[in-house]
Amino acid sequence: MSSSKTQPVQASNSRLSNFFNQFPAIPYLAKWILITALLGVLIGSASAFFLFSLQWATQLREQNLWLIALLPIGGLLIGLLYHYYGKDIEGGNNLLIDTIHQPAQKIPFKMTVFIYLGTIATHLFGGSAGREGTALQMAGGIADQLTKPLRLSDEDRRTLIIAAVAAGFGAVFGTPLAGAIFAMEFFFVGKLRYNSIFPAFAAAILANQVTHLWHAEHTVYHIPWVPPTTLLNLGYAVIAGIIFGICAAAFSKTLRFVGQFFKARIKYPPFRPLVGGIVLALIIYSMGTTQYIGLGIPTIVASFEQQMPVYAFAIKIALTVITLAAGFKGGEVTPLFFIGATLGSALAAILPLPIALLAGMGFVAVFAGATNTPLACTLMALELFGSQCAVYVAVACIVAYFLSGHTGIYGRQIIGEAKNPRWSKDQNKLINDL
Repeated sequence: MSSSKTQPVQASNSRLSNFFNQFPAIPYLAKWILITALLGVLIGSASAFFLFSLQWATQLREQNLWLIALLPIGGLLIGLLYHYYGKDIEGGNNLLIDTIHQPAQKIPFKMTVFIYLGTIATHLFGGSAGREGTALQMAGGIADQLTKPLRLSDEDRRTLIIAAVAAGFGAVFGTPLAGAIFAMEFFFVGKLRYNSIFPAFAAAILANQVTHLWHAEHTVYHIPWVPPTTLLNLGYAVIAGIIFGICAAAFSKTLRFVGQFFKARIKYPPFRPLVGGIVLALIIYSMGTTQYIGLGIPTIVASFEQQMPVYAFAIKIALTVITLAAGFKGGEVTPLFFIGATLGSALAAILPLPIALLAGMGFVAVFAGATNTPLACTLMALELFGSQCAVYVAVACIVAYFLSGHTGIYGRQIIGEAKNPRWSKDQNKLINDL
Protein backbone atom coordinates (compact mmCIF):
# COMPACT_ATOMS: atom_id res chain seq x y z
CA MET A 1 0.00 0.00 0.00
CA SER A 2 2.73 2.47 0.97
CA SER A 3 4.57 1.70 -2.27
CA SER A 4 1.47 2.36 -4.35
CA LYS A 5 0.94 5.68 -2.55
CA THR A 6 4.49 6.90 -3.16
CA GLN A 7 4.39 6.17 -6.88
CA PRO A 8 1.99 9.07 -7.74
CA VAL A 9 4.07 11.40 -5.52
CA GLN A 10 7.27 10.35 -7.27
CA ALA A 11 5.61 10.77 -10.65
CA SER A 12 4.40 14.25 -9.67
CA ASN A 13 7.87 15.26 -8.47
CA SER A 14 9.35 13.90 -11.66
CA ARG A 15 6.94 15.95 -13.80
CA LEU A 16 7.69 19.05 -11.72
CA SER A 17 11.42 18.46 -12.09
CA ASN A 18 11.08 18.02 -15.84
CA PHE A 19 9.02 21.21 -16.05
CA PHE A 20 11.70 23.24 -14.22
CA ASN A 21 14.38 21.65 -16.38
CA GLN A 22 12.56 22.86 -19.47
CA PHE A 23 11.91 26.32 -18.00
CA PRO A 24 14.91 27.03 -15.70
CA ALA A 25 14.12 30.74 -15.55
CA ILE A 26 11.01 30.15 -13.44
CA PRO A 27 12.83 29.23 -10.18
CA TYR A 28 15.25 32.10 -10.82
CA LEU A 29 12.40 34.57 -11.26
CA ALA A 30 10.57 33.28 -8.20
CA LYS A 31 13.70 33.58 -6.09
CA TRP A 32 14.51 37.12 -7.16
CA ILE A 33 10.91 38.30 -6.97
CA LEU A 34 10.95 37.41 -3.29
CA ILE A 35 14.38 38.97 -2.67
CA THR A 36 13.64 42.17 -4.60
CA ALA A 37 10.27 42.52 -2.89
CA LEU A 38 12.10 42.53 0.42
CA LEU A 39 14.68 44.98 -0.95
CA GLY A 40 11.93 47.20 -2.29
CA VAL A 41 10.23 47.49 1.09
CA LEU A 42 13.43 48.03 3.07
CA ILE A 43 15.28 50.34 0.67
CA GLY A 44 12.17 52.20 -0.47
CA SER A 45 11.26 52.96 3.15
CA ALA A 46 14.84 53.96 4.00
CA SER A 47 14.96 56.24 0.95
CA ALA A 48 11.69 57.92 1.93
CA PHE A 49 12.99 58.50 5.46
CA PHE A 50 16.21 59.91 4.03
CA LEU A 51 14.33 62.29 1.71
CA PHE A 52 12.17 63.51 4.60
CA SER A 53 15.30 64.03 6.69
CA LEU A 54 17.01 66.03 3.92
CA GLN A 55 13.96 68.25 3.59
CA TRP A 56 13.94 68.83 7.33
CA ALA A 57 17.67 69.63 7.46
CA THR A 58 17.42 72.04 4.53
CA GLN A 59 14.43 73.91 5.94
CA LEU A 60 16.00 74.14 9.39
CA ARG A 61 19.24 75.54 7.96
CA GLU A 62 17.46 78.11 5.78
CA GLN A 63 15.44 79.28 8.78
CA ASN A 64 18.53 79.43 11.02
CA LEU A 65 21.47 80.59 8.91
CA TRP A 66 23.68 80.82 11.98
CA LEU A 67 23.98 77.01 11.71
CA ILE A 68 26.44 77.56 8.84
CA ALA A 69 28.94 78.90 11.40
CA LEU A 70 28.93 75.41 12.93
CA LEU A 71 30.04 73.79 9.66
CA PRO A 72 33.64 73.29 10.90
CA ILE A 73 32.37 71.61 14.11
CA GLY A 74 30.04 69.40 12.08
CA GLY A 75 32.95 68.48 9.83
CA LEU A 76 35.15 67.61 12.78
CA LEU A 77 32.46 65.34 14.24
CA ILE A 78 32.01 63.57 10.90
CA GLY A 79 35.77 63.16 10.61
CA LEU A 80 36.09 61.75 14.13
CA LEU A 81 33.21 59.32 13.56
CA TYR A 82 34.72 57.87 10.40
CA HIS A 83 38.33 57.95 11.60
CA TYR A 84 37.73 56.01 14.80
CA TYR A 85 34.72 53.88 13.92
CA GLY A 86 34.33 53.81 10.16
CA LYS A 87 37.68 53.19 8.50
CA ASP A 88 36.35 49.99 6.94
CA ILE A 89 33.52 51.86 5.16
CA GLU A 90 35.39 54.99 4.04
CA GLY A 91 35.40 53.64 0.49
CA GLY A 92 31.71 54.52 0.17
CA ASN A 93 30.45 53.94 -3.37
CA ASN A 94 33.82 52.53 -4.35
CA LEU A 95 33.36 49.84 -1.68
CA LEU A 96 30.11 48.84 -3.42
CA ILE A 97 31.94 48.67 -6.75
CA ASP A 98 34.70 46.52 -5.23
CA THR A 99 32.07 44.18 -3.75
CA ILE A 100 30.47 43.73 -7.16
CA HIS A 101 33.81 43.05 -8.83
CA GLN A 102 35.17 40.75 -6.14
CA PRO A 103 32.90 39.97 -3.16
CA ALA A 104 34.87 39.91 0.07
CA GLN A 105 33.75 40.59 3.62
CA LYS A 106 30.17 41.63 4.27
CA ILE A 107 29.47 45.35 4.04
CA PRO A 108 28.85 46.48 7.64
CA PHE A 109 25.38 47.76 8.41
CA LYS A 110 26.99 50.77 10.08
CA MET A 111 27.66 52.09 6.57
CA THR A 112 23.92 52.80 6.33
CA VAL A 113 23.87 54.60 9.68
CA PHE A 114 27.14 56.53 9.30
CA ILE A 115 26.48 57.82 5.78
CA TYR A 116 22.98 58.90 6.80
CA LEU A 117 24.23 60.83 9.82
CA GLY A 118 27.15 62.32 7.91
CA THR A 119 25.00 63.48 5.01
CA ILE A 120 22.30 65.03 7.19
CA ALA A 121 24.99 66.88 9.17
CA THR A 122 26.62 68.10 5.95
CA HIS A 123 23.32 69.54 4.68
CA LEU A 124 22.22 70.88 8.04
CA PHE A 125 25.35 72.99 8.44
CA GLY A 126 25.61 74.14 4.83
CA GLY A 127 27.91 71.83 2.88
CA SER A 128 27.46 71.45 -0.86
CA ALA A 129 26.68 67.78 -1.50
CA GLY A 130 24.06 65.50 -2.99
CA ARG A 131 22.09 62.42 -2.05
CA GLU A 132 22.92 59.72 -4.61
CA GLY A 133 26.04 58.52 -2.78
CA THR A 134 24.12 58.28 0.46
CA ALA A 135 21.19 56.45 -1.14
CA LEU A 136 23.50 53.88 -2.74
CA GLN A 137 25.52 53.28 0.41
CA MET A 138 22.41 53.00 2.58
CA ALA A 139 20.95 50.52 0.10
CA GLY A 140 24.15 48.47 -0.09
CA GLY A 141 24.53 48.39 3.68
CA ILE A 142 20.94 47.17 4.08
CA ALA A 143 21.03 44.62 1.26
CA ASP A 144 24.28 42.88 2.20
CA GLN A 145 22.84 41.92 5.58
CA LEU A 146 20.65 39.46 3.65
CA THR A 147 23.60 37.58 2.15
CA LYS A 148 24.18 35.20 5.05
CA PRO A 149 20.54 34.53 6.07
CA LEU A 150 19.62 33.80 2.43
CA ARG A 151 22.83 31.77 1.89
CA LEU A 152 23.67 33.61 -1.29
CA SER A 153 26.65 32.65 -3.41
CA ASP A 154 29.25 35.19 -4.51
CA GLU A 155 27.50 35.47 -7.86
CA ASP A 156 24.13 36.04 -6.20
CA ARG A 157 25.74 38.55 -3.87
CA ARG A 158 26.96 40.57 -6.84
CA THR A 159 23.44 40.59 -8.19
CA LEU A 160 22.09 41.55 -4.77
CA ILE A 161 24.33 44.63 -4.55
CA ILE A 162 23.44 45.65 -8.10
CA ALA A 163 19.73 45.32 -7.27
CA ALA A 164 20.26 47.38 -4.11
CA VAL A 165 22.03 50.14 -6.03
CA ALA A 166 19.18 50.14 -8.55
CA ALA A 167 16.64 50.38 -5.74
CA GLY A 168 18.46 53.20 -3.93
CA PHE A 169 19.03 55.25 -7.07
CA GLY A 170 15.55 54.71 -8.47
CA ALA A 171 13.81 55.51 -5.20
CA VAL A 172 15.76 58.63 -4.24
CA PHE A 173 15.37 60.28 -7.66
CA GLY A 174 12.01 58.79 -8.66
CA THR A 175 13.57 57.27 -11.81
CA PRO A 176 13.36 53.48 -11.49
CA LEU A 177 14.26 52.66 -15.11
CA ALA A 178 17.36 54.85 -15.00
CA GLY A 179 18.20 53.39 -11.59
CA ALA A 180 18.20 49.86 -12.98
CA ILE A 181 20.43 50.73 -15.94
CA PHE A 182 22.73 52.82 -13.73
CA ALA A 183 23.27 49.85 -11.40
CA MET A 184 24.19 47.63 -14.36
CA GLU A 185 26.43 50.30 -15.91
CA PHE A 186 28.25 52.19 -13.17
CA PHE A 187 30.95 49.71 -12.13
CA PHE A 188 32.28 48.81 -15.61
CA VAL A 189 33.06 51.56 -18.10
CA GLY A 190 31.72 50.46 -21.48
CA LYS A 191 29.96 47.27 -20.37
CA LEU A 192 26.60 46.20 -18.95
CA ARG A 193 25.94 43.25 -16.65
CA TYR A 194 22.84 41.81 -18.31
CA ASN A 195 22.57 38.77 -16.05
CA SER A 196 21.34 41.13 -13.33
CA ILE A 197 18.71 42.82 -15.47
CA PHE A 198 15.61 41.30 -13.84
CA PRO A 199 16.64 41.88 -10.19
CA ALA A 200 17.83 45.41 -11.01
CA PHE A 201 14.58 46.46 -12.67
CA ALA A 202 12.37 44.66 -10.14
CA ALA A 203 14.16 46.19 -7.14
CA ALA A 204 14.20 49.71 -8.61
CA ILE A 205 10.52 49.66 -9.56
CA LEU A 206 9.38 48.20 -6.25
CA ALA A 207 11.53 50.53 -4.14
CA ASN A 208 10.24 53.53 -6.07
CA GLN A 209 6.65 52.40 -5.48
CA VAL A 210 7.28 52.02 -1.75
CA THR A 211 8.82 55.50 -1.60
CA HIS A 212 5.71 56.90 -3.27
CA LEU A 213 3.51 55.06 -0.77
CA TRP A 214 5.31 56.99 1.97
CA HIS A 215 4.39 60.18 0.05
CA ALA A 216 8.01 61.23 -0.39
CA GLU A 217 8.14 63.99 -3.01
CA HIS A 218 10.42 64.24 -6.04
CA THR A 219 11.15 67.45 -7.91
CA VAL A 220 9.30 67.95 -11.19
CA TYR A 221 11.20 69.51 -14.12
CA HIS A 222 9.54 70.80 -17.26
CA ILE A 223 10.76 71.37 -20.82
CA PRO A 224 7.82 73.16 -22.46
CA TRP A 225 9.06 73.09 -26.06
CA VAL A 226 11.56 71.07 -28.07
CA PRO A 227 12.55 72.29 -31.56
CA PRO A 228 12.61 69.98 -34.61
CA THR A 229 15.63 67.67 -34.81
CA THR A 230 17.29 69.30 -37.80
CA LEU A 231 20.94 68.73 -38.65
CA LEU A 232 21.76 72.27 -37.54
CA ASN A 233 20.08 71.80 -34.16
CA LEU A 234 21.81 68.45 -33.70
CA GLY A 235 25.08 70.22 -34.42
CA TYR A 236 24.32 72.61 -31.57
CA ALA A 237 23.60 69.59 -29.36
CA VAL A 238 27.02 68.15 -30.22
CA ILE A 239 28.71 71.44 -29.31
CA ALA A 240 26.84 71.47 -26.01
CA GLY A 241 27.81 67.84 -25.36
CA ILE A 242 31.49 68.70 -25.92
CA ILE A 243 31.27 71.51 -23.35
CA PHE A 244 29.41 69.27 -20.89
CA GLY A 245 32.03 66.51 -21.29
CA ILE A 246 34.90 68.90 -20.64
CA CYS A 247 33.05 70.19 -17.57
CA ALA A 248 32.53 66.64 -16.29
CA ALA A 249 36.20 65.77 -16.71
CA ALA A 250 37.23 69.02 -15.02
CA PHE A 251 34.98 68.26 -12.05
CA SER A 252 36.30 64.71 -11.64
CA LYS A 253 39.94 65.71 -11.94
CA THR A 254 39.57 68.70 -9.64
CA LEU A 255 37.80 66.61 -7.01
CA ARG A 256 40.60 64.05 -7.12
CA PHE A 257 43.35 66.71 -7.03
CA VAL A 258 41.86 68.65 -4.10
CA GLY A 259 41.23 65.40 -2.21
CA GLN A 260 44.89 64.47 -2.58
CA PHE A 261 45.87 68.00 -1.52
CA PHE A 262 43.89 67.72 1.72
CA LYS A 263 45.43 64.31 2.45
CA ALA A 264 48.96 65.51 1.76
CA ARG A 265 48.72 68.72 3.78
CA ILE A 266 46.55 67.57 6.70
CA LYS A 267 47.75 64.23 8.06
CA TYR A 268 45.12 63.84 10.80
CA PRO A 269 41.90 62.95 8.89
CA PRO A 270 39.33 64.57 11.25
CA PHE A 271 41.05 67.94 10.78
CA ARG A 272 40.40 67.87 7.02
CA PRO A 273 36.64 68.54 7.24
CA LEU A 274 37.34 70.96 10.09
CA VAL A 275 39.57 73.07 7.85
CA GLY A 276 37.28 72.56 4.89
CA GLY A 277 34.34 73.68 6.99
CA ILE A 278 36.11 76.90 7.95
CA VAL A 279 36.87 77.65 4.30
CA LEU A 280 33.30 76.86 3.24
CA ALA A 281 31.69 78.94 5.98
CA LEU A 282 33.83 81.95 5.10
CA ILE A 283 32.99 81.64 1.40
CA ILE A 284 29.26 81.23 2.04
CA TYR A 285 29.05 84.24 4.35
CA SER A 286 31.12 86.35 1.97
CA MET A 287 28.77 85.50 -0.93
CA GLY A 288 25.71 86.46 1.11
CA THR A 289 23.57 83.72 -0.46
CA THR A 290 22.80 80.06 0.20
CA GLN A 291 21.72 79.17 -3.32
CA TYR A 292 24.97 77.31 -4.02
CA ILE A 293 24.97 75.04 -0.94
CA GLY A 294 23.03 71.91 -0.10
CA LEU A 295 21.17 70.27 -2.97
CA GLY A 296 20.45 73.58 -4.70
CA ILE A 297 17.10 72.35 -6.04
CA PRO A 298 15.51 75.86 -6.36
CA THR A 299 18.40 77.00 -8.55
CA ILE A 300 18.18 73.86 -10.68
CA VAL A 301 14.47 74.48 -11.24
CA ALA A 302 15.17 78.14 -12.06
CA SER A 303 17.71 77.04 -14.69
CA PHE A 304 14.85 75.60 -16.74
CA GLU A 305 12.99 78.91 -16.62
CA GLN A 306 15.63 81.61 -17.07
CA GLN A 307 19.17 82.03 -18.34
CA MET A 308 21.64 81.60 -15.51
CA PRO A 309 24.88 83.60 -15.09
CA VAL A 310 27.91 81.92 -16.59
CA TYR A 311 29.70 81.76 -13.23
CA ALA A 312 26.96 79.82 -11.40
CA PHE A 313 28.21 76.37 -12.39
CA ALA A 314 31.81 77.27 -11.47
CA ILE A 315 30.81 78.37 -7.96
CA LYS A 316 28.94 75.10 -7.44
CA ILE A 317 31.96 73.12 -8.62
CA ALA A 318 34.22 74.94 -6.17
CA LEU A 319 31.93 74.51 -3.15
CA THR A 320 31.16 70.86 -3.93
CA VAL A 321 34.81 69.97 -4.49
CA ILE A 322 35.84 71.55 -1.17
CA THR A 323 32.96 69.85 0.65
CA LEU A 324 33.59 66.34 -0.61
CA ALA A 325 37.38 66.49 -0.89
CA ALA A 326 37.62 67.65 2.72
CA GLY A 327 35.69 64.62 3.94
CA PHE A 328 32.08 65.76 4.31
CA LYS A 329 29.50 63.16 3.31
CA GLY A 330 26.91 63.11 0.57
CA GLY A 331 26.73 62.41 -3.13
CA GLU A 332 28.15 64.09 -6.18
CA VAL A 333 25.20 63.57 -8.50
CA THR A 334 22.77 66.30 -7.42
CA PRO A 335 25.59 68.88 -7.50
CA LEU A 336 26.35 67.57 -11.00
CA PHE A 337 22.71 68.17 -11.89
CA PHE A 338 23.11 71.73 -10.62
CA ILE A 339 26.38 72.24 -12.49
CA GLY A 340 25.01 70.82 -15.73
CA ALA A 341 21.66 72.61 -15.59
CA THR A 342 23.16 76.03 -14.83
CA LEU A 343 25.89 75.55 -17.44
CA GLY A 344 23.33 74.48 -20.03
CA SER A 345 21.10 77.41 -19.18
CA ALA A 346 24.06 79.80 -19.55
CA LEU A 347 24.88 78.30 -22.98
CA ALA A 348 21.60 79.72 -24.27
CA ALA A 349 23.58 82.95 -24.72
CA ILE A 350 25.59 81.36 -27.55
CA LEU A 351 23.53 78.35 -28.70
CA PRO A 352 20.11 78.97 -30.28
CA LEU A 353 18.28 76.22 -28.44
CA PRO A 354 15.57 76.70 -25.78
CA ILE A 355 16.87 77.44 -22.29
CA ALA A 356 14.89 74.60 -20.72
CA LEU A 357 16.18 72.09 -23.27
CA LEU A 358 19.81 73.14 -22.77
CA ALA A 359 19.35 72.99 -18.99
CA GLY A 360 17.89 69.50 -19.27
CA MET A 361 20.69 68.37 -21.58
CA GLY A 362 23.32 69.69 -19.17
CA PHE A 363 21.46 68.20 -16.19
CA VAL A 364 22.04 64.65 -17.45
CA ALA A 365 25.08 65.06 -19.73
CA VAL A 366 27.52 66.35 -17.11
CA PHE A 367 26.33 63.50 -14.89
CA ALA A 368 26.91 61.04 -17.77
CA GLY A 369 30.44 62.29 -18.32
CA ALA A 370 31.39 62.23 -14.65
CA THR A 371 29.95 58.77 -13.90
CA ASN A 372 30.49 57.11 -17.30
CA THR A 373 26.84 56.07 -17.46
CA PRO A 374 25.43 57.54 -20.72
CA LEU A 375 22.58 55.04 -21.12
CA ALA A 376 21.26 55.52 -17.60
CA CYS A 377 21.45 59.30 -17.95
CA THR A 378 19.60 59.28 -21.26
CA LEU A 379 16.87 57.15 -19.76
CA MET A 380 16.76 59.41 -16.70
CA ALA A 381 16.05 62.39 -18.94
CA LEU A 382 13.12 60.57 -20.51
CA GLU A 383 11.69 59.79 -17.07
CA LEU A 384 12.19 63.33 -15.76
CA PHE A 385 11.55 65.50 -18.82
CA GLY A 386 9.51 63.36 -21.23
CA SER A 387 10.33 61.57 -24.46
CA GLN A 388 10.13 64.64 -26.70
CA CYS A 389 13.71 65.60 -25.80
CA ALA A 390 15.11 62.08 -26.34
CA VAL A 391 17.33 62.74 -29.36
CA TYR A 392 18.88 65.90 -27.93
CA VAL A 393 19.70 64.45 -24.50
CA ALA A 394 21.03 61.23 -26.07
CA VAL A 395 23.42 63.21 -28.27
CA ALA A 396 24.56 65.36 -25.34
CA CYS A 397 25.06 62.38 -23.00
CA ILE A 398 26.98 60.27 -25.53
CA VAL A 399 29.23 63.13 -26.64
CA ALA A 400 29.89 64.12 -23.01
CA TYR A 401 30.68 60.49 -22.17
CA PHE A 402 33.34 60.29 -24.88
CA LEU A 403 34.77 63.76 -24.25
CA SER A 404 35.22 63.15 -20.50
CA GLY A 405 37.82 60.49 -21.29
CA HIS A 406 38.85 57.84 -18.79
CA THR A 407 38.07 59.99 -15.79
CA GLY A 408 35.20 59.82 -13.33
CA ILE A 409 34.01 60.30 -9.78
CA TYR A 410 34.10 56.54 -9.08
CA GLY A 411 37.78 55.71 -8.86
CA ARG A 412 37.22 51.94 -8.60
CA GLN A 413 35.44 51.74 -11.94
CA ILE A 414 37.17 49.34 -14.31
CA ILE A 415 37.66 50.26 -17.95
CA GLY A 416 35.72 47.35 -19.46
CA GLU A 417 35.94 48.75 -22.97
CA ALA A 418 38.01 51.75 -23.97
CA LYS A 419 36.07 54.78 -25.19
CA ASN A 420 38.53 55.24 -28.02
CA PRO A 421 40.88 52.73 -29.75
CA ARG A 422 43.79 55.04 -28.92
CA TRP A 423 43.09 54.39 -25.24
CA SER A 424 43.03 50.59 -25.54
CA LYS A 425 46.04 50.38 -23.23
CA ASP A 426 43.72 51.42 -20.40
CA GLN A 427 41.61 48.28 -20.81
CA ASN A 428 40.87 46.48 -17.50
CA LYS A 429 42.54 49.22 -15.45
CA LEU A 430 40.98 51.15 -12.61
CA ILE A 431 40.20 54.82 -13.17
CA ASN A 432 42.21 55.57 -10.03
CA ASP A 433 45.30 54.07 -11.70
CA LEU A 434 45.09 56.28 -14.79
